[in-house]
This record gives sequence, structure tokens and C-alpha cells, in this order.
Amino acid sequence: MAKKNFYTKCENANFAKILAEKGYKFFTKGSYNLNIIGVRSDQSRKVTNLFDDALVVVYKTPSGKWQKQIYRITTEPGSYYMVNHMINPNGTSILAPGQYRGCWGIGKHQGKYKALVQTKPVTVYRDNNRDMVYDLKPQKIDVGLFGINIHRSNEFEPRVYVNSYSAGCQVFAEPEKFQAFMRLCELQREHFKSNSFTYTLLDESDLKYMLK
Repeated sequence: MAKKNFYTKCENANFAKILAEKGYKFFTKGSYNLNIIGVRSDQSRKVTNLFDDALVVVYKTPSGKWQKQIYRITTEPGSYYMVNHMINPNGTSILAPGQYRGCWGIGKHQGKYKALVQTKPVTVYRDNNRDMVYDLKPQKIDVGLFGINIHRSNEFEPRVYVNSYSAGCQVFAEPEKFQAFMRLCELQREHFKSNSFTYTLLDESDLKYMLK
């Protein structure tokens, strides 16, 4: 699990300023206009097989008050797909940091349950050497529709280990937190009459600005 100070940094980070500096959009118009932001923790880059990253949602309520929700996720594939079951011969996918505008919509993950499913191309790194180290190298870039969804792990209880729950998806450790996240997504779709969601993936090193 990520160190406690990682989640403290996510709690105190000024994401509006961070995204603006990177040239990304930070949504401020209307209620439940969700800023969905993944933060990849600064681990050793070895495969930890843990849910040690964060998904942060920043939005305004109908009263105009800003809210921030933080969930424990993984932004990287688990050990099962990194070593034992490589779906793509070019390597397991690892979503590259960046902002992906309107690339997800509410749908069914693997046709089974409601989640955010990929609807437009995204950029991934490909890792195929099975050495238990994430290869985040620009020369291993791939762009396309790969089913990089935002979904949960176990249906009934929290999970500690990623194992086969992610082959490159952004995956929640706790089912009840995932359901809370999906309720926010439903509120955005209801308010804006649009099934289009933007996801921004940052590295922990991007968290340079804190709220005062």
C-alpha cells in the first residue's frame, strides 16, 4: 500500500493549478462537472501488485461548494498479466500519463456491470519482458482502443493484491468506494445530458502545488 503521506499529498494538492500548468483542462462550470484524476504513486517501479495509487475526483455541488473524494486504486497491471498471461504479444498495457478528453463513458465492463468504459483511443506503454519492473519508455508507445476501463476489483469485499484484476485498467480496491464513484458519474451524466468523461493521469512528482 502507498505510504500515508502520498494520500495526504493528494488530499492537499491544488489540482486546478497543477492541471493548468500542464496545459490540461480543469472543469469548473456547473454542478458535478467531474475532474477525474489518477495519481500514480512514486514507487520503485517494480511490480508491487498492490492498490497503491489514488483516484481523485474534484467537483462542485449544487450549492457551489467544492468537494474532493479520494479512492485507492491501481493504475498499473497486476502481476498475473505482467508475468503469466500476456494478452497482447507486444506486451501488457500501462496507461501513459496525460489528459484524455471524453475518452470514457458509462457502460458495462466486460458486459457484466456498470463502469466507465473506454470509448476513444488512449496512449499506453507496452511491457513484454516479464521482469517485474514497469517499462515506462516512450519507444514502447501504443495508441488505440484497448479496453482500458475504470472499474472495481472484487464485487463484495476490498482487495489488497491486484493479481488478475487489471491488465492495464484503472481499478478500485474497494467495491463500496467504486459504487460511490459511479453515483457521481451518474450525476454528471444527468446534469450535462452527455455520456462523456475525461480522465487525467498524473505522477506523484506532479503534485508540486498545495492548497493554502
